[in-house]
Amino acid sequence: MDLAALEERLGYRFNHIGLLEQAVTHRSHGAVHNERLEFLGDAVLNNAVALLLYQKYARLDEGDLSRLRSNLVKQSSLAEIAESLDLQHYLRLGEGERRSGGFRRPSILADTMEAIFGAAFVDGGFEAARDLIARRFEPVIKTMDPKTLGKDSKTLLQEYLQGKGLPLPVYTVVETRGAAHNQEFEVECAIAKLDLSLRGSGRSRRAAEQSAAQLALVAAQQAVGHARRARRKPEPVQHTLALDPQPAEAQAVAKP
Repeated sequence: MDLAALEERLGYRFNHIGLLEQAVTHRSHGAVHNERLEFLGDAVLNNAVALLLYQKYARLDEGDLSRLRSNLVKQSSLAEIAESLDLQHYLRLGEGERRSGGFRRPSILADTMEAIFGAAFVDGGFEAARDLIARRFEPVIKTMDPKTLGKDSKTLLQEYLQGKGLPLPVYTVVETRGAAHNQEFEVECAIAKLDLSLRGSGRSRRAAEQSAAQLALVAAQQAVGHARRARRKPEPVQHTLALDPQPAEAQAVAKP
């Protein structure tokens, strides 16, 4: 397998290319696979991201830093990074795993990404792994909002409404579909003060509430924005002109 293109995408040239080959090898492929490197990479990743956040946000406390780190190193984030690198083209999978679409599976992509970080650590030390991780995460860290990142939609909606002095939303299950083992819930999120009612669906009541809250947050922000602009709009000024049909000077000239 030619891994030079992957090294180019990573921005790191391995001294021992066998480490990278092992990092992209799933356990379904054979006895030598990436799980030990994944274990190591997970620790290195958490350490490197913690350092990046510590340096970036000097005023955040331990709780907020932990929340941000957890959101950055979660499976979906790592899978997105893997996809941006076209990592699926370099995976070494067993035949059964490949036929079942394992190269698209977020868990496999995320685990392989951690294994690559672990391989870089073994190959070049912590600085090499840290720099590799920083290249993938610094652009995200620069643009993220630490006040909202990692918070779910219900929390964000509640905080937004409280900040505007508005009452909290009311969630109501309006419909449940499907068999007991495969149900889908539809939930309404109502904000009476803004005359808003949004519905979301999901495989659980909580998921449906989150979906409805996400829609309600956008709608609430728009409604509050429209109301604010309407208050700022100036009232049209009406001018009443009292026009004399004949000026005084003309009247004086007109007298005999």
